[in-house]
Amino acid sequence: MKAIRAILVLAISAVLLPAAPARSEKKGWIQVQLTGTPREMGRQHGRILSAEIADGLKAIQTIIVHDTKRDWNFYRDAGKNILWPKVETQYREELEGIAEGLKEKGSKLDLWDVVALNGWMELAWYYVPAYNKKHGVPNPPAAVAPEHCSAFIATGKYTKNGKIVIAHNAWVDYAIGERWNIIFDIQPKDGMHMIMDGYPGLIHSGDDFGINTSGIVISETTISGFQGFDEKGIPEFVRARKALQYGKSIDEVAAIFKDGNNGGYANTWLIGDNKTNEIARLELGLKNVTLERTRDGYYAGSNFPNNPKLLAEETVDFNPNDLSNSAMARKVRWEAILEENKGTIDIKLAQRFMADGKDSFDKKDAPSERSLCGRIDLSARGSAGWQPPFGPAGAVQNKAADASMIDRMALSAAYGPQCGPDFKAADFLKAHPEFNYQKDVLKDMPSQPWAEFKSIR
Repeated sequence: MKAIRAILVLAISAVLLPAAPARSEKKGWIQVQLTGTPREMGRQHGRILSAEIADGLKAIQTIIVHDTKRDWNFYRDAGKNILWPKVETQYREELEGIAEGLKEKGSKLDLWDVVALNGWMELAWYYVPAYNKKHGVPNPPAAVAPEHCSAFIATGKYTKNGKIVIAHNAWVDYAIGERWNIIFDIQPKDGMHMIMDGYPGLIHSGDDFGINTSGIVISETTISGFQGFDEKGIPEFVRARKALQYGKSIDEVAAIFKDGNNGGYANTWLIGDNKTNEIARLELGLKNVTLERTRDGYYAGSNFPNNPKLLAEETVDFNPNDLSNSAMARKVRWEAILEENKGTIDIKLAQRFMADGKDSFDKKDAPSERSLCGRIDLSARGSAGWQPPFGPAGAVQNKAADASMIDRMALSAAYGPQCGPDFKAADFLKAHPEFNYQKDVLKDMPSQPWAEFKSIR
């Protein structure tokens, strides 16, 4: 009888208890499943990715301490004093859970490391310049809103079946981007099931490609040269996560982004609603916010400001008439490639766009800061104030989805640059020793083929 009772207890437990969080690896990506309350999901996250979080934080610290001339304690303090007071309870609990999970795995990282990690982009590129201006301190040249990412979303007469197609590649320093390889499958107690790419330790995507069970898909590209930060606002990483978790329509997504907007990580957001086949472009400045939408057309992003008022009031040194700069050269290429393929755009073409190495200014196939598939490491020009000549940065990974994939909570992703040669760290540093400060975190980044990742429901 005791044996029978034991078997029954195990059987009942298997039904009542949630399945153990899953981790799997494929073609350079790590897929992680998180379920439950915010604290439960955070603890799962911290335990499953403890090694990756520590490694990823070291890479971020190396880059932003060098670029902004501020030590990590500055970021911890900013996370605690500037960001944390505006983080709502559910996300506080999730961040606390990550810190608890890390501690369970023996990590010395604490809550303020986790908060600063989640806010590193808005702190390094937006808060630091605002802080320096406020205190009369010269701003380091690299402490600027950089030119990050290429993306598009299309629908109606532009796509093969008239339904939504979207794609995005993430541009960042290679030392950081080599570690931007997580597929988060998140099923929270409250809100909607989500699948998104992400960085170890972040509760939001960060480079932003996500899908939820209401048929909403979200991506973005940064606004080059943007300046502005409101210390009293809600952190961008909170609004980005909340928009994907709770936004059931374009209007709801836009409202969440605008509510408490702090100007941090100012982006042009590309949003699609698979239920209505409508797409939108939300250009989210601090003073100037514009929402456009259509059921027949496309929106592309390559870091160029659209709103003339935003350009004039909230950016510095951005010249929209200079077609040789990265953002404008890619804008020209986006418009050409999307018009050339009008009526035929599907998932395969979307993936091909992410590998496009055409320089629209020089009119040749030469991957660089001017191509949709960014390879700044191959460019003697570098990229504006963000990267010097041959800076080890560019398109580090790629995502794409069509309407059928959005409907079944799936996305395709390709790790590594899809144009030019594989990145070899040792060869690069031998040729460019000026970047030796990155030697402890810079590693090889081979190009991997596209693979599909599905949410577990």
